[in-house]
Amino acid sequence: MKISYNWLKQFIKTDWTSEQTSELLTDLGLEVEVVEKYESIKGGLAGVVVGHVLTCEKHPDADRLKVTTVNIGLEAPVQIVCGAANVAAGQKVPVATIGTVLYDKDGAEFTIKKGKIRGQESHGMICAEDELGLGTSHDGIMVLAEDLVPGTPASEVFQIANDEVFEIGLTPNRADAMSHFGTARDLRAGMLQRGVNVELITPSVSNFRVDMRTLKIDVNVEDNHLAPRYCGVTISGISVHESPSWLQDRLKAIGLTPKNNIVDVTNYVLHELGQPLHAFDAAKINGKIIVKTVAEGTKFVTLDDVERTLHKEDLMICDEKGPLCIAGVFGGKKSGVTEGTTSIFLESAYFDPVSIRKTAKRHQLSTDASFRFERGIDPTITEYALKRAALLIQEVAGGKITSDVVEVYPKKVEDFSVLLNFSHVSKIIGQEIPKDTIKKILVSLDIKVNSVSDTGLGLTIPAYRVDVQREIDVIEEILRVYGYNNINFSKKFNATVANSPRTEDYKVQNVIASQLNSQGFHEMMANSLTTAAYAKLSASLKEEHNVSMLNPLSSDLATLRQSLLFSGLEAVSYNINRKNSDLKLFEFGKTYHKYLNGYEEHKHLSLLVSGNRNKESWTSPQKTTDFFLLKGYVKAILSRLGIEKISNAPVQSDIYSEGTAITYNNDILVEMGVIKKPILKHFGIKQDVYYADFNWDLVLKIITGKIKYTEIPKYPEVRRDLALLIDESTTYESIFNLAKQTEKTLLKDVNLFDVYQGDKLPKGKKSYALSFTIQDNTKTLTDAQIDKIMSKLQQTFETELGASLR
Repeated sequence: MKISYNWLKQFIKTDWTSEQTSELLTDLGLEVEVVEKYESIKGGLAGVVVGHVLTCEKHPDADRLKVTTVNIGLEAPVQIVCGAANVAAGQKVPVATIGTVLYDKDGAEFTIKKGKIRGQESHGMICAEDELGLGTSHDGIMVLAEDLVPGTPASEVFQIANDEVFEIGLTPNRADAMSHFGTARDLRAGMLQRGVNVELITPSVSNFRVDMRTLKIDVNVEDNHLAPRYCGVTISGISVHESPSWLQDRLKAIGLTPKNNIVDVTNYVLHELGQPLHAFDAAKINGKIIVKTVAEGTKFVTLDDVERTLHKEDLMICDEKGPLCIAGVFGGKKSGVTEGTTSIFLESAYFDPVSIRKTAKRHQLSTDASFRFERGIDPTITEYALKRAALLIQEVAGGKITSDVVEVYPKKVEDFSVLLNFSHVSKIIGQEIPKDTIKKILVSLDIKVNSVSDTGLGLTIPAYRVDVQREIDVIEEILRVYGYNNINFSKKFNATVANSPRTEDYKVQNVIASQLNSQGFHEMMANSLTTAAYAKLSASLKEEHNVSMLNPLSSDLATLRQSLLFSGLEAVSYNINRKNSDLKLFEFGKTYHKYLNGYEEHKHLSLLVSGNRNKESWTSPQKTTDFFLLKGYVKAILSRLGIEKISNAPVQSDIYSEGTAITYNNDILVEMGVIKKPILKHFGIKQDVYYADFNWDLVLKIITGKIKYTEIPKYPEVRRDLALLIDESTTYESIFNLAKQTEKTLLKDVNLFDVYQGDKLPKGKKSYALSFTIQDNTKTLTDAQIDKIMSKLQQTFETELGASLR
């Protein structure tokens, strides 16, 4: 945001330098990023003076050149060679002296130097208006008034405007400061706190009066929620032309290009008071003004000649035949002010910020008006700004006020009430501020003190301070005006060591993240905002459970995710499309759900594995990722966390074509499996993707802060192998469980290391090669003990499973 210092000083009379002012504004939270000088003529005509042409002779060696002697206020006149046809003795002319820097039409600079032209010395240049930047004519030199004194600086003759412009990095919450008036209001509060007693001067509208009531345009606001306040007035007999130089200079200083006197006034008041305005050609309004939404798909051509398709929620300014303007965003081409306009309907309104923001985003329009409306303007100055603009239009375009101010304001926008506790102020700021100082600061910010007690204040916050609605907001206001630099701090260094448990969430995450990273995984962080359409990809996700944004940036970022899967698949697809198809990804994140009894969020850990296990190499053949690899990673995580006593259960989610779930006390701890092809197709993925979803909230609930360890056995373990011929329907899990039940004490592990099915085996049979690890932690096992255990296992397998040794 750009603020003109000359303009600012119309509200506050001060002799402070721009450096002092910018320092205070920055302390107040309006950070001044840079201060730029502005000159209505680039270079300010420095070095250009009034000259008196004493003689003018034809150049001896050039037909089109003349040799002049010019009095430029020095002891002796100077000789200047000039090529202008209209130069003559006795004229007063602008002269660029030696060393003067001028600028061409493209802004490139050139320096006037002493030189010789066809043998004749030239000590300067007699200038045309385009050479000085005072116009576009190059027909000849400028001839000035005869009463000017030679040597007078041209900057005084042409009244060059000089200004300093603050570039302020305005934060989005400071809607109240988006104008020169708002900035001056903050500056006054800061100056008062520093002992400088200044008055805030506001433009007077006491001269506003209705000249005649010959052009009344009625207003009908159909939706008072979208347009809480709407004002308008007609002005007739105006003349649309170029704005006066003072108005153009004001707009140019802050980076705006002047259009015509009517549009320039609306822009002027916008940046002066922060109230957007719009002028309609009254002759193009059919009947009355109607503020309403229109049918979905309605076509509308805006001022930039672009035909736009309107949304059913777009608030429009219409007449009885159709739309005239997108309310608070952009005007329409057919109703705009042109050079032929003689009467206007001037609009000033307060529109719902959310509605304006949605409309601006939908149509990808960002204007000065929408920028302010969507952040919240001051609803109390709507009529005042209208009158201010009407008086300025009369000043620069003539005309008469031809109607009363039409106002639709059925329900006043109320101020905010806040209770401020003095003890909270001291606690938050860290220093006690005198109560009188607090009250003085609040009053300087237009915050009304309704009640005073020993413990606090009852306050009324003006409606334009949309960012101050809580006690903590008021404390922030007190602190920024009091001055952060005025808060004392101790030179003593204090350090606090927090005793947090080992099972603190971030610590556990770091442990598991390190483990996964060592296994070749990469951590990803996806946006929690996603598209609502993803809920349709799984029956286990419900659209009614979507947490929708009130003001989404786009339809792709309209809801909070119910699952980490789809944002993960977006990352998988993105990588595959860039030739990175061997992937191991993990993410710690939250999911969000809306239920009848309120909102819930759940923490998850997700794993995504796809492609080949390892990079292509001549030393080892490539092997694709499979379900058992993913299961191994999952079991490794649970083992690292010390989570035991887990069980397998059928997977409940329909996102898997094949999968399983791991439960703990009948609660689902992990779901994992192969993602269904239709879901992968939605993301353009053609290779298998394996996915595991940890209920991280349950993980944190299960683990404890106790460190569990087992002493390394002193006595050796023994391995024995069996090759069993079993039915095809027999699973390894059933063999494992049966073995553990048969020998509960000494059997430490059972491992399947070979599976064979082929023609050499009986039909319906398969061969499992199993290893059994046996160990006694108290002594060394004898062969007799080992043989007894193996015989017992073999007999159990034969009896229970019908197995036989191969």
